[in-house]
Amino acid sequence: MNQRLKRGDVAPHFCVRDVRDRRIDLSDYVGRWLLFSLYRYASCPLCNLRVHTLSQRYEAWRERGLDAIGVFQSPAEKMLQYVGKRQAPFPLIPDPDQRLYALYGAQSSWRGFLKGWATRLPEIGQSVLNQGFLPGSVEGGLHRIPADFLIDPQGRIVEAYYGRDIGDHFPIERIEQWLDTPGLSDKPVE
Repeated sequence: MNQRLKRGDVAPHFCVRDVRDRRIDLSDYVGRWLLFSLYRYASCPLCNLRVHTLSQRYEAWRERGLDAIGVFQSPAEKMLQYVGKRQAPFPLIPDPDQRLYALYGAQSSWRGFLKGWATRLPEIGQSVLNQGFLPGSVEGGLHRIPADFLIDPQGRIVEAYYGRDIGDHFPIERIEQWLDTPGLSDKPVE
């Protein structure tokens, strides 16, 4: 089992290529806030809905100093076929070897898989269908649980959010609360 990260930890460094073959180095984000998200596979309807939701807010967040990076356990060609075809305004990283998942302590859970389908699909199923986020091929395990990390401008984790099920992400409202905190970019994590 991989060690989970917590508030105050230094975000583990990585340097990888995104789905469009651009170099993504965590150190390039020093000085800005970063939402770093570990998703499931590229055709996951719940993950695609989340990327769509973040994409709609991203430009306003970016103007307020927040960048985003998303990681999928699928290879680049599957990402381009599914989540990548929607042209997210932030980098999406293929991680079929799941190295970033291990680095950040993300887990898999059959219980979380079953709970997610039982509780979340009825709640957001219509949104998923209306947006055209239909399931397709599965790479890297069906039972991956997402995780989100809010990283401060100094590279420290201020929120480590490990989902309880396949659709559980760091709430949008909490991201907004962080962005609304006066002088936030000047405050180091304690």
